[in-house]
Amino acid sequence: MWVRSQATCSQGGRPWQTGRVPRTVLLAEDDRAIRHALERALTLEGYRVTAVADGVEALAQAHRGRPDVLVLDVMMPGIDGLQVCRVLRAEGDSTPILMLTALVETADRIAGLDAGADDYVVKPFDIEEVFARLRALLRRTDRTEADGDAPAAGEDVPGQGPERGEPDGRCLEAAGLRMDPGARRAWRGERELELTRTEFELLELLVRNAGIVLDHSTIYDRIWGYDFGPGSKNLAVYVGYLRRKLDQPDAPQLIQTVRGVGYVLREG
Repeated sequence: MWVRSQATCSQGGRPWQTGRVPRTVLLAEDDRAIRHALERALTLEGYRVTAVADGVEALAQAHRGRPDVLVLDVMMPGIDGLQVCRVLRAEGDSTPILMLTALVETADRIAGLDAGADDYVVKPFDIEEVFARLRALLRRTDRTEADGDAPAAGEDVPGQGPERGEPDGRCLEAAGLRMDPGARRAWRGERELELTRTEFELLELLVRNAGIVLDHSTIYDRIWGYDFGPGSKNLAVYVGYLRRKLDQPDAPQLIQTVRGVGYVLREG
């Protein structure tokens, strides 16, 4: 069985969403036992769940009504989870996506991030880890929506102010990087970076603390809201993928590893 623990509600046995409108989850998993176990666990946790068995139905459900978050198995017959993710992102759908994968190689995880996924969980998984990652994704989505509220009179509206590729004057700057958190845009030099939600938030955290070594626990807490422990490779995968987008030939690596501690953003 891929789900390693029994479904239990967090916060002393009560759903974490008590007192608020239930969040909606679109779950796509072809393994019936896993699908039913996850559907039941998520429902007990307070989510309103739509569960489907393949990627075709997942796309159909996503088009009928946008959920708050998607949970997609990578390896499904026909249209797999990666293809579902790519289609939604190509359509401009920014709904947070958590991937479930039995593939443990770093290249396989990177494929999910490259497709536009926000996070992933490797099978077999503890249900509490799934809960924690969903909570983190939804908190980050809430922050993004709050930051994206209508600007005050006289402020630029993203896409209607400066031309694409040009910062609007409210950027963070460090180590040759510029970031506009409000518009969620980033540049290295004159090159604009295409970043996923998680990549952007990780880079923003490093830029705001440029020159300061951030330990693994701090980064996990700030980005995911949960420390997955010393055995997790989640952070290393994201840092590696972010480096691929940031680094340039004959230019210094900006995100540096401090062995046994964490990461720091600095030039040289």
